[in-house]
Amino acid sequence: MYLADFIRFTFASLAAHRLRTALTALGIAIGIAAVMLLTAIGEGLHRFVIAEFTQFGTNMVYVTPGRITTHGASLGAVNTIRPLSVDDAFALTRARHVRKVNPLVQGNAEIEYLGRSRRVTLYGIGPDFDAVFSMRVASGQFLPQDDWRTPRAFAVLGSKVAEELYGAQSPLGSRIRVGGTRYRVVGVMESKGQVLGFDLDDSVYVPVQRALEMFNRESLMEIDISYEPTAPVDEVEAELRRILIARHGAEDFTITPQEKMLEVFGTVLNAITFAVSAIGAISLVVGGVGILTILTIAVAERTGEIGLLRAIGATQRAVLLLFLGEAVLLAALGGAAGLLLGWGIAGLLKLALPALPVHTPWLYALLGECVAVAVGLAAGVLPARRAARLDPLEALRSE
Repeated sequence: MYLADFIRFTFASLAAHRLRTALTALGIAIGIAAVMLLTAIGEGLHRFVIAEFTQFGTNMVYVTPGRITTHGASLGAVNTIRPLSVDDAFALTRARHVRKVNPLVQGNAEIEYLGRSRRVTLYGIGPDFDAVFSMRVASGQFLPQDDWRTPRAFAVLGSKVAEELYGAQSPLGSRIRVGGTRYRVVGVMESKGQVLGFDLDDSVYVPVQRALEMFNRESLMEIDISYEPTAPVDEVEAELRRILIARHGAEDFTITPQEKMLEVFGTVLNAITFAVSAIGAISLVVGGVGILTILTIAVAERTGEIGLLRAIGATQRAVLLLFLGEAVLLAALGGAAGLLLGWGIAGLLKLALPALPVHTPWLYALLGECVAVAVGLAAGVLPARRAARLDPLEALRSE
């Protein structure tokens, strides 16, 4: 049989039962649309989380107090022997490959200015915080490079705090009350927006030593370190560990390179995307069962047609290919419709919910179409073999 005749015959067979063909293809279309929509949300979440963590740069290391150790199958334990101090952070500035170091403590505080008050997130930081996290000052300056141990009462405002308290007036040089202490405003940060639920614009930045006194804390929450982009992260980690062990006498801290953190996040998010794709692909099985059922019925209905084909010289292989072609075409048409449906729903979700991270992964879409064709091919094997094995004489008698 010529290829043109094969294609014409396959389309004609499907067109002869339009409603049945449409309903069968719909099962595949829903499966593909589900796969595409779920993977679009999963991939969007993946990109969102990675973008949130990398907007401050990727050559960073975080040091937190306490060491996490694993015992058998337990989750672990945290044992803080000695708190992380500002002196520890200052000592790490002398480590090889290290560019900037920032001690960090965080809490909530009430700020007041001319009778207006507002509760904000207060960050106790070092003078290199803006350099470590690649943040910029919109007006004024950042905290000066004072002695870390006895800093002056200076404050830098987030853009939202400055707008709420001062409106169009410049806050530079004014004095605000933070947690009962007066601070002089020396700068206003550029708008940064929310990062993992934290609004950096609704924040106030003060010297870390003053924040420790305000919150009555002994230990820093963490020390943030940026290192040279070309430096091997293992060497940086080893150097930081060496300095802190020399100061503390034991490894009572945890060092977390952002590079390794992103690898873990990437692995987890890829697994989630694959899992939701697999869940969506379950509906493809339903579509495959539909194709199997429809083709089984078709073989029974077209027994006489099959006998006639065999009588005029069609081989068993030709009959087998005809029915397999119908199954593959049904699945391909349903898959294409599912791609359009999934892409449309993903686009509508993005318009209706701009905060929802949705990204259409066309690689997954292409794989979904291939899986749909494979499902159609697998579902069509049994009916096609049954049709090919019909005895021509018995098939003609059934006519």
